[in-house]
Amino acid sequence: MYHYSTAPSDFKWGVSTSAYQIEGGWNEDGRGPSIWDTFSQIPGNIFENGNGDIACDSYHQLDADLYMLRSLGVNSYRFSISWSRIFPSGQGTANSKGVEYYNKLIDGLLANNISPMVTLYHFDLPQALQDIGGWESDAVLEAFHNYADYCFRTFGDRVKFWMTFNQPHTIVATGYGIGLFPPGLKDDPGRAPYRVAHNLIKVHARVYHTYDEKYRNSQEGVISVSLNTNWVEPKDPTEPKDIEAADRYLQFTLGWFAHPIFKNGDYPEVMKWQVANKSELQGLQSSRLPTFTDEEKAYIQGTADVFTINIYTTNIVQHRTKILFPPSFESDIDIAEEIDNNWPGTALVNFRAVPWGLRRLLNWVKEEYGDVPIYITENGVAMERNPDFDDTARIFYHKTYIDEVIKG
Repeated sequence: MYHYSTAPSDFKWGVSTSAYQIEGGWNEDGRGPSIWDTFSQIPGNIFENGNGDIACDSYHQLDADLYMLRSLGVNSYRFSISWSRIFPSGQGTANSKGVEYYNKLIDGLLANNISPMVTLYHFDLPQALQDIGGWESDAVLEAFHNYADYCFRTFGDRVKFWMTFNQPHTIVATGYGIGLFPPGLKDDPGRAPYRVAHNLIKVHARVYHTYDEKYRNSQEGVISVSLNTNWVEPKDPTEPKDIEAADRYLQFTLGWFAHPIFKNGDYPEVMKWQVANKSELQGLQSSRLPTFTDEEKAYIQGTADVFTINIYTTNIVQHRTKILFPPSFESDIDIAEEIDNNWPGTALVNFRAVPWGLRRLLNWVKEEYGDVPIYITENGVAMERNPDFDDTARIFYHKTYIDEVIKG
């Protein structure tokens, strides 16, 4: 069942976190509020009104975190930087206390022979930037570029692995489509997610080129963007329309961002056709999906050194012909059925262990995008509260998923 001993010698064993989910210290030492602080402190937005005010208290438990990482025996640790801990209002003068915290974390990792893998943005936009328009504002895009440039300049002598965004699909689908994540907007689900995604792709490319031109030669690192999808199986594998629906799901989740960055600088053809077709049926004069200029396509294409992906479970999908109004992702993708009714990219309550789905997805990535190095930057299983101490279900999940990755 388990091929740990056969893993390549350069195999990266790691764990991952994000700043808002673990740090706490939400208003200490000059940190400004993020959109997650604002969103989670509104009663009713989060189950049992939970928030990240304290979380795992990692801001005060850095030594304990390093001890646990060393005890796990990992050689990589992926974490995110809280933008508003570095720049409390998203821009301006850096907060020295925030910089000091991440310097201590990075130095502590390296002292324990653990490579830092840093995500610049993991859902936690500084609230001050949301107040001026969020990801639809050119000023915010400029602020993100400047923040990224500062991080490269400040931490890049020791950080050799960067990711611009975590799950841009989730940012736009849940933040601007169904309103499940902050900023919690859902009044324009057929347009806003596409507009925001367009901006994220373009600013990702700009940040990549800045790293490539200013820092790569001296720092010798790599940069990518952490994408996500679930693997999908057609409900009826003999039905061509179900097979097409499964591919459409993958293109609307993973391909939406991977196709421009890893292939040709543009959206997948099926995505362009589907949204344009639905837009026409809705009586619109043009597609709800924005277009890239030829210059933008050339600028975006190839702006990732490795393929980083988050995968948890597998869904079943089926073709559906009904058009939903108002227009939304769901109507564009035409998904009829999914295991547990999970929306692609959202946080799931209970993942099913489907290890073979991981291997099929990795093979799909290879077929779509070539022999680019692949890093799985998130994977795991959510459990009910108070699981048994043996934790057999989670052990089984990790054993079987890891096995699928390292099979010959």
